[in-house]
Amino acid sequence: MVAVNSCCRGLIDMHVHLFNNASHRPANEWAFPLFVANGVTGVREMLSLPEQMPQIGHWNNAVQNGSLVAPRILAAGIRVNGDSEQALRQQVRDAKQSGADFIKVFSEVPSAQWRTIIDEASKQEIAVDGHVPAQVGWLETASAGQRTVEHLMQSYEACSSIEARVLASRRELGGEAAVALRDEQEREVLTRFDPAACRRAAKAVAATGQYQTPTLVLSHFESRSSKDFELDIRWPLLREDEQARWQRNLAPRTPDDASLAALRWKTSCSIVRTLNNAGMPILAGTDTPMPLVYPGYSMHDELELLVACGLSNAKALQAATINSAKVLRLDNTLGSVDIGKRADLLLLDSDPLRDIHHLRDIRAVVLDGKLLGREDLDKLILVNGANKKSGSK
Repeated sequence: MVAVNSCCRGLIDMHVHLFNNASHRPANEWAFPLFVANGVTGVREMLSLPEQMPQIGHWNNAVQNGSLVAPRILAAGIRVNGDSEQALRQQVRDAKQSGADFIKVFSEVPSAQWRTIIDEASKQEIAVDGHVPAQVGWLETASAGQRTVEHLMQSYEACSSIEARVLASRRELGGEAAVALRDEQEREVLTRFDPAACRRAAKAVAATGQYQTPTLVLSHFESRSSKDFELDIRWPLLREDEQARWQRNLAPRTPDDASLAALRWKTSCSIVRTLNNAGMPILAGTDTPMPLVYPGYSMHDELELLVACGLSNAKALQAATINSAKVLRLDNTLGSVDIGKRADLLLLDSDPLRDIHHLRDIRAVVLDGKLLGREDLDKLILVNGANKKSGSK
Protein backbone atom coordinates (compact mmCIF):
# COMPACT_ATOMS: atom_id res chain seq x y z
CA MET A 1 0.00 0.00 0.00
CA VAL A 2 1.42 3.39 -1.00
CA ALA A 3 0.03 6.31 1.02
CA VAL A 4 -0.03 9.50 -1.05
CA ASN A 5 -1.51 12.98 -0.83
CA SER A 6 -1.39 13.90 -4.51
CA CYS A 7 -1.12 12.37 -7.96
CA CYS A 8 -0.08 13.83 -11.29
CA ARG A 9 0.85 12.75 -14.76
CA GLY A 10 4.36 11.44 -15.43
CA LEU A 11 6.69 14.21 -16.59
CA ILE A 12 7.95 14.59 -20.16
CA ASP A 13 11.37 16.12 -20.78
CA MET A 14 11.06 17.69 -24.22
CA HIS A 15 14.77 18.21 -24.89
CA VAL A 16 17.21 15.41 -24.12
CA HIS A 17 20.20 13.81 -25.83
CA LEU A 18 20.50 10.04 -25.61
CA PHE A 19 23.27 9.64 -28.19
CA ASN A 20 26.83 11.00 -28.32
CA ASN A 21 27.30 11.16 -32.06
CA ALA A 22 29.97 13.86 -32.07
CA SER A 23 32.24 12.08 -29.56
CA HIS A 24 31.27 8.53 -30.63
CA ARG A 25 30.81 7.49 -27.01
CA PRO A 26 28.22 4.90 -25.96
CA ALA A 27 24.60 5.99 -25.72
CA ASN A 28 23.43 7.59 -22.49
CA GLU A 29 21.58 4.56 -21.15
CA TRP A 30 23.12 5.36 -17.76
CA ALA A 31 20.61 8.24 -17.57
CA PHE A 32 17.49 6.06 -17.82
CA PRO A 33 17.12 5.16 -14.12
CA LEU A 34 17.75 8.78 -13.11
CA PHE A 35 14.90 9.95 -15.33
CA VAL A 36 12.47 7.42 -13.87
CA ALA A 37 13.54 7.96 -10.26
CA ASN A 38 12.65 11.64 -10.73
CA GLY A 39 9.29 10.97 -12.33
CA VAL A 40 10.29 11.55 -15.98
CA THR A 41 8.39 8.86 -17.86
CA GLY A 42 8.75 10.25 -21.39
CA VAL A 43 11.40 12.16 -23.36
CA ARG A 44 11.89 13.80 -26.76
CA GLU A 45 15.27 12.81 -28.19
CA MET A 46 16.73 15.80 -30.04
CA LEU A 47 19.51 14.47 -32.27
CA SER A 48 19.53 10.96 -33.71
CA LEU A 49 20.95 9.37 -36.82
CA PRO A 50 18.71 7.35 -39.16
CA GLU A 51 20.57 4.17 -38.25
CA GLN A 52 19.81 4.77 -34.55
CA MET A 53 16.05 4.63 -34.96
CA PRO A 54 15.96 0.82 -34.48
CA GLN A 55 17.77 1.29 -31.15
CA ILE A 56 15.06 3.67 -30.01
CA GLY A 57 12.46 1.10 -30.98
CA HIS A 58 14.36 -1.56 -29.04
CA TRP A 59 14.40 0.62 -25.91
CA ASN A 60 10.69 1.36 -26.16
CA ASN A 61 9.85 -2.32 -26.66
CA ALA A 62 11.98 -3.24 -23.64
CA VAL A 63 10.13 -0.69 -21.50
CA GLN A 64 6.81 -2.07 -22.67
CA ASN A 65 7.70 -5.69 -21.90
CA GLY A 66 9.18 -4.75 -18.54
CA SER A 67 12.80 -5.71 -19.22
CA LEU A 68 14.04 -2.08 -19.06
CA VAL A 69 13.26 0.67 -16.56
CA ALA A 70 13.45 3.81 -18.67
CA PRO A 71 11.31 6.64 -19.96
CA ARG A 72 9.60 6.02 -23.26
CA ILE A 73 11.19 7.91 -26.16
CA LEU A 74 8.09 9.70 -27.42
CA ALA A 75 9.74 11.38 -30.40
CA ALA A 76 13.14 11.47 -32.07
CA GLY A 77 14.54 14.01 -34.49
CA ILE A 78 17.14 13.76 -37.24
CA ARG A 79 19.38 16.64 -38.28
CA VAL A 80 19.11 17.93 -41.85
CA ASN A 81 21.86 20.14 -43.26
CA GLY A 82 22.95 19.77 -46.89
CA ASP A 83 24.72 21.81 -49.55
CA SER A 84 22.15 21.60 -52.31
CA GLU A 85 18.38 21.78 -52.57
CA GLN A 86 18.25 18.24 -53.93
CA ALA A 87 20.36 16.91 -51.08
CA LEU A 88 18.25 18.69 -48.48
CA ARG A 89 15.00 17.36 -49.86
CA GLN A 90 16.40 13.84 -50.01
CA GLN A 91 17.61 14.07 -46.40
CA VAL A 92 14.14 15.08 -45.28
CA ARG A 93 12.61 12.15 -47.17
CA ASP A 94 15.23 9.76 -45.76
CA ALA A 95 14.55 11.00 -42.24
CA LYS A 96 10.83 10.43 -42.66
CA GLN A 97 11.42 6.95 -44.08
CA SER A 98 13.72 6.01 -41.18
CA GLY A 99 10.92 6.60 -38.70
CA ALA A 100 11.99 10.01 -37.37
CA ASP A 101 9.21 12.02 -35.77
CA PHE A 102 10.61 15.43 -36.71
CA ILE A 103 13.42 17.23 -38.49
CA LYS A 104 15.96 19.02 -36.28
CA VAL A 105 17.41 22.29 -37.59
CA PHE A 106 20.43 24.12 -36.20
CA SER A 107 21.62 27.71 -36.08
CA GLU A 108 24.17 27.40 -38.90
CA VAL A 109 21.59 26.43 -41.55
CA PRO A 110 21.46 29.30 -44.08
CA SER A 111 18.06 30.91 -44.53
CA ALA A 112 17.57 29.57 -48.09
CA GLN A 113 18.32 26.01 -46.97
CA TRP A 114 16.03 26.38 -43.97
CA ARG A 115 13.16 27.40 -46.26
CA THR A 116 13.81 24.33 -48.43
CA ILE A 117 13.70 22.10 -45.35
CA ILE A 118 10.44 23.66 -44.21
CA ASP A 119 8.93 23.19 -47.66
CA GLU A 120 9.94 19.55 -48.08
CA ALA A 121 8.98 18.70 -44.51
CA SER A 122 5.52 20.09 -45.18
CA LYS A 123 5.23 17.90 -48.28
CA GLN A 124 6.35 14.86 -46.29
CA GLU A 125 4.06 15.77 -43.38
CA ILE A 126 6.87 15.72 -40.83
CA ALA A 127 7.39 18.46 -38.23
CA VAL A 128 10.40 20.78 -38.03
CA ASP A 129 11.74 21.58 -34.54
CA GLY A 130 14.93 23.03 -33.16
CA HIS A 131 17.04 26.15 -33.37
CA VAL A 132 16.31 29.31 -35.31
CA PRO A 133 18.96 29.86 -37.99
CA ALA A 134 21.11 32.89 -37.22
CA GLN A 135 19.95 34.62 -40.41
CA VAL A 136 16.23 34.09 -39.76
CA GLY A 137 13.85 36.04 -37.56
CA TRP A 138 11.88 34.33 -34.81
CA LEU A 139 8.47 35.37 -36.18
CA GLU A 140 9.48 34.14 -39.64
CA THR A 141 10.00 30.61 -38.29
CA ALA A 142 6.62 30.63 -36.63
CA SER A 143 4.84 31.98 -39.70
CA ALA A 144 6.54 29.37 -41.91
CA GLY A 145 5.38 26.51 -39.70
CA GLN A 146 8.38 25.52 -37.59
CA ARG A 147 6.67 23.68 -34.75
CA THR A 148 9.00 24.43 -31.84
CA VAL A 149 11.91 26.70 -31.01
CA GLU A 150 14.52 25.60 -28.47
CA HIS A 151 16.57 27.68 -26.01
CA LEU A 152 14.71 30.96 -26.74
CA MET A 153 16.80 31.29 -29.90
CA GLN A 154 16.26 34.52 -31.84
CA SER A 155 13.68 35.62 -29.29
CA TYR A 156 16.54 37.60 -27.74
CA GLU A 157 16.88 39.55 -30.99
CA ALA A 158 13.11 39.89 -31.41
CA CYS A 159 12.91 41.23 -27.85
CA SER A 160 15.57 43.86 -28.49
CA SER A 161 15.47 47.26 -30.17
CA ILE A 162 18.04 46.19 -32.78
CA GLU A 163 16.63 43.02 -34.33
CA ALA A 164 16.38 44.41 -37.88
CA ARG A 165 19.97 45.66 -37.84
CA VAL A 166 21.59 42.50 -36.50
CA LEU A 167 19.64 40.20 -38.80
CA ALA A 168 20.56 42.34 -41.80
CA SER A 169 24.25 42.13 -40.84
CA ARG A 170 24.11 38.30 -40.85
CA ARG A 171 22.24 37.72 -44.10
CA GLU A 172 25.24 38.37 -46.32
CA LEU A 173 27.30 35.72 -44.51
CA GLY A 174 27.54 31.95 -44.71
CA GLY A 175 25.88 29.82 -42.07
CA GLU A 176 28.86 29.33 -39.72
CA ALA A 177 29.99 32.93 -40.17
CA ALA A 178 26.48 34.14 -39.33
CA VAL A 179 26.54 32.10 -36.10
CA ALA A 180 29.93 33.56 -35.19
CA LEU A 181 28.61 37.09 -35.76
CA ARG A 182 25.50 36.29 -33.72
CA ASP A 183 27.71 35.27 -30.82
CA GLU A 184 29.73 38.49 -31.14
CA GLN A 185 26.52 40.51 -31.07
CA GLU A 186 25.04 38.74 -28.06
CA ARG A 187 26.01 41.24 -25.36
CA GLU A 188 24.67 44.18 -27.35
CA VAL A 189 21.44 42.32 -28.11
CA LEU A 190 20.90 41.46 -24.44
CA THR A 191 21.76 44.97 -23.33
CA ARG A 192 19.18 46.39 -25.73
CA PHE A 193 16.30 44.34 -24.32
CA ASP A 194 13.07 46.19 -25.13
CA PRO A 195 9.98 45.12 -23.13
CA ALA A 196 7.55 46.69 -25.62
CA ALA A 197 9.20 44.98 -28.60
CA CYS A 198 9.16 41.72 -26.67
CA ARG A 199 5.43 42.00 -25.96
CA ARG A 200 4.70 42.65 -29.64
CA ALA A 201 6.86 39.73 -30.80
CA ALA A 202 5.44 37.33 -28.20
CA LYS A 203 1.87 38.21 -29.14
CA ALA A 204 2.58 37.71 -32.85
CA VAL A 205 4.34 34.37 -32.37
CA ALA A 206 1.74 33.10 -29.90
CA ALA A 207 -0.94 33.69 -32.53
CA THR A 208 0.77 31.19 -34.86
CA GLY A 209 0.58 28.30 -32.38
CA GLN A 210 4.35 27.75 -32.21
CA TYR A 211 5.69 26.16 -29.01
CA GLN A 212 8.75 27.35 -27.09
CA THR A 213 11.14 25.13 -25.11
CA PRO A 214 13.16 27.68 -23.07
CA THR A 215 15.56 25.21 -21.36
CA LEU A 216 16.02 27.78 -18.60
CA VAL A 217 18.32 25.42 -16.70
CA LEU A 218 21.06 26.17 -19.23
CA SER A 219 21.20 29.93 -18.75
CA HIS A 220 20.54 29.60 -15.03
CA PHE A 221 23.43 27.22 -14.37
CA GLU A 222 25.73 29.16 -16.72
CA SER A 223 25.12 32.21 -14.53
CA ARG A 224 26.32 30.43 -11.40
CA SER A 225 29.79 29.47 -10.27
CA SER A 226 30.62 25.88 -11.21
CA LYS A 227 34.01 25.52 -9.54
CA ASP A 228 32.76 23.05 -6.90
CA PHE A 229 30.61 20.92 -9.19
CA GLU A 230 32.42 17.69 -8.29
CA LEU A 231 31.19 18.05 -4.69
CA ASP A 232 27.58 17.61 -5.78
CA ILE A 233 26.21 14.41 -4.22
CA ARG A 234 24.90 13.42 -7.66
CA TRP A 235 28.32 13.57 -9.29
CA PRO A 236 29.00 9.83 -8.72
CA LEU A 237 25.81 9.04 -10.67
CA LEU A 238 27.40 10.16 -13.94
CA ARG A 239 29.21 7.63 -16.08
CA GLU A 240 32.96 8.25 -16.03
CA ASP A 241 33.19 9.39 -19.65
CA GLU A 242 30.40 11.90 -18.92
CA GLN A 243 32.28 13.15 -15.87
CA ALA A 244 35.33 13.71 -18.08
CA ARG A 245 33.24 15.70 -20.57
CA TRP A 246 31.83 17.93 -17.84
CA GLN A 247 35.31 18.51 -16.45
CA ARG A 248 36.56 19.63 -19.87
CA ASN A 249 33.59 21.92 -20.48
CA LEU A 250 33.46 23.47 -17.03
CA ALA A 251 36.91 25.02 -17.16
CA PRO A 252 37.28 28.30 -15.25
CA ARG A 253 35.47 31.20 -16.89
CA THR A 254 36.64 34.77 -17.31
CA PRO A 255 34.84 37.62 -15.52
CA ASP A 256 33.50 38.65 -18.93
CA ASP A 257 32.00 35.18 -19.44
CA ALA A 258 30.37 35.35 -16.01
CA SER A 259 28.84 38.78 -16.53
CA LEU A 260 27.47 37.78 -19.94
CA ALA A 261 25.95 34.63 -18.46
CA ALA A 262 24.27 36.66 -15.72
CA LEU A 263 22.83 39.05 -18.30
CA ARG A 264 21.63 36.13 -20.43
CA TRP A 265 19.85 34.57 -17.45
CA LYS A 266 18.12 37.82 -16.46
CA THR A 267 16.93 38.41 -20.03
CA SER A 268 15.81 34.79 -20.46
CA CYS A 269 13.62 35.02 -17.40
CA SER A 270 12.09 38.28 -18.61
CA ILE A 271 11.34 36.78 -22.02
CA VAL A 272 9.66 33.70 -20.55
CA ARG A 273 7.51 35.95 -18.37
CA THR A 274 6.48 37.88 -21.48
CA LEU A 275 5.76 34.71 -23.46
CA ASN A 276 3.58 33.39 -20.67
CA ASN A 277 1.65 36.66 -20.44
CA ALA A 278 1.08 36.50 -24.21
CA GLY A 279 -0.39 33.02 -23.93
CA MET A 280 2.38 31.24 -25.79
CA PRO A 281 2.47 27.50 -24.94
CA ILE A 282 5.64 26.52 -23.07
CA LEU A 283 7.33 23.11 -23.08
CA ALA A 284 9.56 21.84 -20.29
CA GLY A 285 12.91 20.64 -21.62
CA THR A 286 16.40 20.55 -20.14
CA ASP A 287 19.05 19.68 -22.79
CA THR A 288 20.37 17.04 -20.39
CA PRO A 289 23.10 15.86 -20.00
CA MET A 290 24.69 19.25 -20.66
CA PRO A 291 27.16 20.11 -17.87
CA LEU A 292 25.41 20.66 -14.52
CA VAL A 293 22.13 19.44 -16.04
CA TYR A 294 21.54 16.07 -14.35
CA PRO A 295 19.04 13.74 -16.06
CA GLY A 296 15.72 13.69 -14.24
CA TYR A 297 16.74 16.08 -11.50
CA SER A 298 17.00 18.92 -14.00
CA MET A 299 13.32 18.58 -14.91
CA HIS A 300 12.45 19.72 -11.40
CA ASP A 301 14.96 22.55 -11.71
CA GLU A 302 13.33 23.61 -14.99
CA LEU A 303 9.81 23.60 -13.60
CA GLU A 304 10.87 25.61 -10.55
CA LEU A 305 12.61 28.14 -12.80
CA LEU A 306 9.51 28.43 -15.00
CA VAL A 307 7.51 29.30 -11.89
CA ALA A 308 10.18 31.79 -10.80
CA CYS A 309 9.85 33.41 -14.24
CA GLY A 310 6.11 33.92 -14.11
CA LEU A 311 4.27 30.64 -14.75
CA SER A 312 1.76 29.43 -12.21
CA ASN A 313 2.38 26.04 -10.63
CA ALA A 314 -0.40 24.62 -12.80
CA LYS A 315 1.06 26.05 -16.02
CA ALA A 316 4.50 24.73 -15.16
CA LEU A 317 3.05 21.25 -14.69
CA GLN A 318 1.20 21.58 -17.99
CA ALA A 319 4.52 22.44 -19.66
CA ALA A 320 5.80 19.00 -18.65
CA THR A 321 2.60 17.06 -19.33
CA ILE A 322 -0.38 18.10 -21.45
CA ASN A 323 1.47 20.71 -23.57
CA SER A 324 4.10 18.14 -24.48
CA ALA A 325 1.48 15.55 -25.35
CA LYS A 326 -0.40 18.05 -27.52
CA VAL A 327 2.59 19.19 -29.55
CA LEU A 328 3.56 15.56 -30.18
CA ARG A 329 -0.06 14.70 -31.03
CA LEU A 330 -0.14 12.10 -28.27
CA ASP A 331 -2.74 13.76 -26.07
CA ASN A 332 -5.19 10.93 -26.75
CA THR A 333 -2.98 8.61 -24.70
CA LEU A 334 -0.72 10.92 -22.64
CA GLY A 335 -0.58 14.25 -20.86
CA SER A 336 -3.45 13.95 -18.40
CA VAL A 337 -4.92 11.49 -15.94
CA ASP A 338 -7.94 9.87 -17.55
CA ILE A 339 -9.55 6.50 -18.17
CA GLY A 340 -7.95 4.67 -21.07
CA LYS A 341 -4.73 6.73 -21.12
CA ARG A 342 -1.27 5.30 -20.58
CA ALA A 343 -0.59 4.70 -16.88
CA ASP A 344 2.46 6.93 -16.34
CA LEU A 345 1.90 8.62 -13.00
CA LEU A 346 3.63 10.25 -10.06
CA LEU A 347 2.34 9.58 -6.56
CA LEU A 348 3.40 12.42 -4.29
CA ASP A 349 3.55 13.21 -0.59
CA SER A 350 2.43 16.82 -1.14
CA ASP A 351 0.47 18.88 -3.64
CA PRO A 352 2.64 20.59 -6.31
CA LEU A 353 -0.22 22.96 -7.14
CA ARG A 354 0.40 24.54 -3.74
CA ASP A 355 4.18 24.56 -4.08
CA ILE A 356 6.01 23.39 -7.21
CA HIS A 357 8.86 22.12 -5.00
CA HIS A 358 6.48 19.43 -3.71
CA LEU A 359 6.87 17.70 -7.07
CA ARG A 360 10.21 16.41 -5.77
CA ASP A 361 8.41 14.56 -2.93
CA ILE A 362 7.86 11.41 -4.97
CA ARG A 363 6.42 8.46 -3.09
CA ALA A 364 6.08 6.21 -6.14
CA VAL A 365 6.16 6.20 -9.93
CA VAL A 366 3.79 4.22 -12.12
CA LEU A 367 5.64 3.45 -15.36
CA ASP A 368 3.37 2.03 -18.04
CA GLY A 369 1.18 0.52 -15.33
CA LYS A 370 4.05 -0.88 -13.26
CA LEU A 371 4.36 0.46 -9.70
CA LEU A 372 7.81 1.52 -8.48
CA GLY A 373 7.70 2.43 -4.80
CA ARG A 374 10.10 4.72 -2.99
CA GLU A 375 12.41 1.83 -2.16
CA ASP A 376 12.48 0.78 -5.81
CA LEU A 377 13.31 4.33 -6.92
CA ASP A 378 16.11 4.64 -4.39
CA LYS A 379 17.57 1.37 -5.67
CA LEU A 380 17.57 2.71 -9.21
CA ILE A 381 19.75 5.62 -8.10
CA LEU A 382 22.09 3.42 -6.06
CA VAL A 383 22.55 0.92 -8.87
CA ASN A 384 23.25 3.74 -11.30
CA GLY A 385 26.06 5.00 -9.08
CA ALA A 386 27.53 1.52 -8.77
CA ASN A 387 27.49 1.01 -12.53
CA LYS A 388 28.88 4.40 -13.55
CA LYS A 389 32.14 2.90 -14.90
CA SER A 390 30.42 1.26 -17.85
CA GLY A 391 31.31 3.15 -21.01
CA SER A 392 34.52 4.58 -22.32
CA LYS A 393 36.36 7.83 -22.51
